[in-house]
Amino acid sequence: MTAAQPDRDLSAWMSAYGPGLRSFFRRRVPEADVEDLVQDVFVRLQAAQLGAPIENVEGYLFATARNVLISQYRKQAARPTLLTGEWLDHYELADPISPERIAIGRQEYMRVLDAILNLPPRAREAFQLHRFEHLTYQAIAQHMGITKDSVKELMQRALLNIAQAMEVDA
Repeated sequence: MTAAQPDRDLSAWMSAYGPGLRSFFRRRVPEADVEDLVQDVFVRLQAAQLGAPIENVEGYLFATARNVLISQYRKQAARPTLLTGEWLDHYELADPISPERIAIGRQEYMRVLDAILNLPPRAREAFQLHRFEHLTYQAIAQHMGITKDSVKELMQRALLNIAQAMEVDA
């Protein structure tokens, strides 16, 4: 960015700050959206400049760019819910629940259950209290008469053992 601040002329701002804004947006959005977002930043800057002079144009510009980016993300997050009706006609849903999928699901469930049941007793107790009874680590520590850090270690061991058991069986 240039250290000299351009005057209130929009074309001067675009020349001075446009490349930096384009670079900022290119790292965060698809190329097709970059120019629209840069334009939106300059429109907001021009509107703000009408009220009172901006002392730090570069700082204001990138704060505005961040806000424009947030607005873009919010629009994109809302868009799929608006388009769902249009896409449903052309979109093929995942295969329906079939007896085969039910059987596979049951097998996976049994594998996880076996992995939990084969945990060392204290790790299994901590895991069950946390995952099935929704107790906090602090509450588990009090229940088991151990420290919160010990609960963390037991949970780490439990999760590691379950993950390893699931990999071996796969």
